[in-house]
Amino acid sequence: MVFGMATTKITITVSTAQLAEIKKRVTAREATSVSGFVQQAVQKSLDNEEEFRSMIAEGLAATGGSLTAGERAWARK
Repeated sequence: MVFGMATTKITITVSTAQLAEIKKRVTAREATSVSGFVQQAVQKSLDNEEEFRSMIAEGLAATGGSLTAGERAWARK
């Protein structure tokens, strides 16, 4: 979490079990707060998505680029 960064307050919905688990982690000092845990989880998700996209791009570049329209049609069969 970056301190001093502009933030916006939002409302999210999680299951009762998820909230209980998050609160356990806060109590165990594995997270600074419920909001801190959620911020970290969102950032990890964004980072993972970017890393995945990068891996796909590298793989496509190494194997001849994106699929052609014909290859996409064949793959959908």
